[in-house]
Amino acid sequence: MPELPEVETVARGLRLTVLGRRILSVTLRKTDFIDDPSLIERHLPGRRIEAVERYGKFMLLRLSAAQGEENSANGDNAPSALLVHLGMTGHIASTAAAEPWEKHTHAGFALDDGRELRYTDARRFGRLAYFSAALLPAELEGFGADPLEVTAEEFATRIRSRHSRIKALLLDQTVLRGVGNIYADESLWRAKIHPAKLGASINKKQAALLRRALQDILKKAIVMRGSSISNFVDGEGQPGEYQQHHRAYGREGQKCYRCGAIIRRAIVAGRSSFFCPKCQAGPRGFLAISLTPRKSRRRPAAADRKKKVKSSGSRRKRAASSKRRKK
Repeated sequence: MPELPEVETVARGLRLTVLGRRILSVTLRKTDFIDDPSLIERHLPGRRIEAVERYGKFMLLRLSAAQGEENSANGDNAPSALLVHLGMTGHIASTAAAEPWEKHTHAGFALDDGRELRYTDARRFGRLAYFSAALLPAELEGFGADPLEVTAEEFATRIRSRHSRIKALLLDQTVLRGVGNIYADESLWRAKIHPAKLGASINKKQAALLRRALQDILKKAIVMRGSSISNFVDGEGQPGEYQQHHRAYGREGQKCYRCGAIIRRAIVAGRSSFFCPKCQAGPRGFLAISLTPRKSRRRPAAADRKKKVKSSGSRRKRAASSKRRKK
């Protein structure tokens, strides 16, 4: 699913197209991925999009108070937010209202400039949710530090105080929010740390190297609009380019760019993990099993089979002759 660079790319695109626009109406189709469709239908019309923020792998569309109802006594019309999670196949972008809805478009928000903000999701693994200003903090409470903002000291503490695999810690959204499989593997390769190494066994120097590698890779990936592994595109429908710079992820069986060893793949923290067995020495006792399918055994050619049968017959004859001599 989209990770921090991809979500940041989409958020930056939305800031250019929908920031400051007022939502006039809401149209929903399939709603099984929406927390409470009635809240969105009731509370979004009349509100202005005041900010588009990324929070880990989520986006937050900060909304103003409803037009003309800022002083509502019950507080239902106070500033609020629409939380957006793209899941595996989600896409959100603005388009001309006259354009036909694409297949798998499940939510549309008519804007005051004649455009619509539309959410499309073929597999509907994403999420839309409306939160009042009072309830939003509780929803975001359990998430960890932003990897682009975390200090060296805090990063080292979060990593070195745990006895989980470092790959699991990077993927744990309560430790760092926004990192996924791609950028975890890439940063571990850059820092020369095996994905199965325990966080508690990483020293301060390694933690500093990993933090620097992670931040550098995320920043470069954002500049290149993320990685398009399957169907990710930005707000203008353009794929990312960072997949062309992957050094570990998805490169099983290929040579390491650093030392020439063959990149391997193993399951760590329940996920496929790509690493260099030479640059990233595994912890003691870890069995790095390559998951590359074995090549099918070639059936011997007819001539080879005849030769093998003849050879076996000759051995039997020699053995029988030797036995007679001994008698």
